[in-house]
Amino acid sequence: VQLQASGGGLVQAGGSLRLSCAGSGRTFSRYAMGWFRQAPGKEREFVAAINWSDGSTYYADSVRGRFTISRDGAKSTVYLQMNSLKPEDMAIYYCASAPWCSGSGCYLTRTYDYWGQGTQVTVSS
Repeated sequence: VQLQASGGGLVQAGGSLRLSCAGSGRTFSRYAMGWFRQAPGKEREFVAAINWSDGSTYYADSVRGRFTISRDGAKSTVYLQMNSLKPEDMAIYYCASAPWCSGSGCYLTRTYDYWGQGTQVTVSS
């Protein structure tokens, strides 16, 4: 299984970015996908997740209403649309795949068995 994250970059506060995570080696229609982030000196934290089968979504309180996770089955790709970015959103963003997740389980790093490389998001104030 390979996950390839892309789309990071430098943006001003209030701006937008869209991250992509392209997957291969797994039938993603039966799995969950998540985004996590890690800022310097901090632990990796949950951002958003989506169950591929039913499209149910989960968000961290800090991003709800600003970020949107979505999927494209034909491309085995998950997106994270990030709007109204804040300096505190600056981090390395990682995508991950899990056999399935529900409720609080989607928020845990140990739920996910494959991880992509990170993509840097920098937000200038």
